Amino acid sequence: MSAEPVTRCAVRAGAYYDSVVLMQLQRSLAALPGVLDAGVMMATPANRDLLAASGLLPGSEVAAGPNDLVIAVKAETEAAAGEALARIDSLLQVRRTETGQDFRPRSLASALKQLPETRWVLVSVPGRHAAAVADEALELGRNVFLYSDNVPLSEEVALKRKARERGLLVMGPDCGTAVIGGTGLGFSNRVRPGAIGLIGASGTGLQAVFAHLHARGHGISQAIGTGGRDLSAEVGGITAAQAVDLLARDADTEVIVLISKPPAPEVARRLIALLRAADKPAVAYFLGAPSPGSRLGDVRFATSLEGAAEDAIRLLSRRQSSAPDGPAGFAAGQRWIRGLFSGGTLALEMQQGLAALLDPAPSQGHAILDLGADEYTVGRLHPMIDFDLRLRRLRQEAADPQVALLLLDVVLGDGAHADPAGELAPAIESARAEAQAAGRTLDVAVLVVGTDLDPQDLGQQIATLEKAGARVCRSVSELVAHAARRMDEVQGEDPRSEVPAVPLEALRSPVAAINVGLESFYDSLASQGARAVHVEWKPPAGGNERMAGILARMKRSR
Repeated sequence: MSAEPVTRCAVRAGAYYDSVVLMQLQRSLAALPGVLDAGVMMATPANRDLLAASGLLPGSEVAAGPNDLVIAVKAETEAAAGEALARIDSLLQVRRTETGQDFRPRSLASALKQLPETRWVLVSVPGRHAAAVADEALELGRNVFLYSDNVPLSEEVALKRKARERGLLVMGPDCGTAVIGGTGLGFSNRVRPGAIGLIGASGTGLQAVFAHLHARGHGISQAIGTGGRDLSAEVGGITAAQAVDLLARDADTEVIVLISKPPAPEVARRLIALLRAADKPAVAYFLGAPSPGSRLGDVRFATSLEGAAEDAIRLLSRRQSSAPDGPAGFAAGQRWIRGLFSGGTLALEMQQGLAALLDPAPSQGHAILDLGADEYTVGRLHPMIDFDLRLRRLRQEAADPQVALLLLDVVLGDGAHADPAGELAPAIESARAEAQAAGRTLDVAVLVVGTDLDPQDLGQQIATLEKAGARVCRSVSELVAHAARRMDEVQGEDPRSEVPAVPLEALRSPVAAINVGLESFYDSLASQGARAVHVEWKPPAGGNERMAGILARMKRSR
């Protein structure tokens, strides 16, 4: 009868190794003669439960806390278990010699003495320690690639604001991918150099675009990661805005591509303004978020990762004209779109189509109003019948010197106004003439919904509106596209920040970097020919968070 398996554990109090090292140690232990299974992980409650469920905790209590490393083996015999645990240090030493770095500094300051030309620090330590390491890198004047996740939002905001004030860049936290000066950081693909610069919150999204561009014979200039929360309202797109500015100034970048999960509306509006001010063609893909038609001046809006890559290729090849249509000549200060609609569904679709531009408050910036909503129809007829309210608002908006474009709808059919164009046309003609006399251009576009069988005479309605100087559109998508094209001519406030710009040297080759955390990131840098130093990082105070807090306060008080 065969003997029962033997389970034994070793505890390394306060020990820290990156997760790749622990994974490789676990695999090496499991491959030893007589070993049936192995587990190597920090002794957090969740990890202890996993070890217990796998039968890798002995019956007796293992004295280990969440900052201690537990190494467990299940073996056929006591001797095999003991032999496996005795091999731990030698197996870890093999990993160390494989890296090719003889001396490992234990601090960023020491690493910078080895590699003073460093512009980047890669941080992939556990999230509760990551902000402190990143902050130290910023204090030392270096840009940060922050792979670590579980970094508190407040710490991300503080890091990015500090970086912005100092003309530095923080990519992340939870930034998985970047390509800087031809060198991949984190998880990246080998891709040929080219003229397309990428910005992405999602590492896998960037990689999908890399692969498509490469397969189509194109390449990239830079790929800047932001982290998944950068375009939230709390963070405000700090890194994305810096990235747009960098690529706008980068001579190697001819087309800019911005990819993000759904951003906060106010952040999306600012980034689109920055892309328009970049003076380079651009593609934006906000996954799951509505876009302002297919184009806003030199900014195209994609509907998929593959579509973003294809749009960038077309822009690079100059296959699309970027010239706006319609009359030009908006005066300085003319900035806003105002929509006055009688159809609620039509207004909603316009709002969705122009969501990246619109402000939520009516008559505050860009706005689309549904004048058929309940709050506007109390005590009065619906605006498909009674044009009084809409004519009053038309005159009010047209007199505003900041308004550039008025959008209206005309809905024909039984029960509607007998001659809507006949009532709107004089007001449109008068408003445009008054604007012209004041040295402004007022663009008016009207969506006409109806058929040639309607009693109002569709052809006559269109002719009357066009004679008054209005642009007539027959679909919401056509009206959205027209509005987006005309807004390319509007000269608003310069959206670029006055804070120090990130120097272009941050993007230049050859890349020199310091790695703190995952050794595989150091290996990747070395394999690409980048100069790199790996720091032998350990948690402050051996992982004792109370003592680490005391030490941090003492350091700040110096």
